[in-house]
Amino acid sequence: ARAAGVTLDWRFLDGRRGLGPDLSYDPDEAVIFKGRPLSAGELGCYSSHYAAWTSFLQSPATQLIVFEDDTIVDWTFVEKLARIDLQASGIGFLRLYAMDPGPCRRLLANAVDFQRHLIEYSDRVFGGQAYVLTRAGAERLVGHCGAVRRPIDDELDRSWAHGLPNLCLFPFPVIAQSGVSTIGLGRYDGYQVPAHLAGRRRRERIAELARRAARRVYGLLPWTRPAIGPLKQS
Repeated sequence: ARAAGVTLDWRFLDGRRGLGPDLSYDPDEAVIFKGRPLSAGELGCYSSHYAAWTSFLQSPATQLIVFEDDTIVDWTFVEKLARIDLQASGIGFLRLYAMDPGPCRRLLANAVDFQRHLIEYSDRVFGGQAYVLTRAGAERLVGHCGAVRRPIDDELDRSWAHGLPNLCLFPFPVIAQSGVSTIGLGRYDGYQVPAHLAGRRRRERIAELARRAARRVYGLLPWTRPAIGPLKQS
């Protein structure tokens, strides 16, 4: 209903309540890579995003904007953004919201609008509430995310693994509504890693910390800036 006045093609996607048929999940792998098994809500959320990507790739559309159901959207801005060919600008994945400030660098000033900036995060910022994908970006994520090992927002952050720069627009044109996530807070309870997985979990955690640290250093080097063209409406 909030989008009733926009001229863009849009529709609701029914949320999944469990693991999608195109995905695989091993609780032991989740413990190794995340430190705990994923909840049913996390599996459903992951599957819902993945289903949106695959549905998009089966359509003739060139860009996909994803909003979770607990967002407040600046639809005037989103209509402007939707008319920009992000693929031609060199962008495959573009966040519209993040939950953590995170280390970042500014790539373009006055992107799309005056005093709206295109930034690149160099570490985790969490939140899958709102983002844009081009077909190339969706293909990259579909190919990378078929094995579920982490929550979906963790996986979206991992530019060092899937290869898509973690770009975002700031100030955010989307915010999350206040309230408790329907995924539930049980995922934040403590979890004791089983002894037979503890060594593999420790090695993976150290390796991931090293990858994140390398990505932060990479993000400080001026010659590593991604090649991004002007963001102009077509």
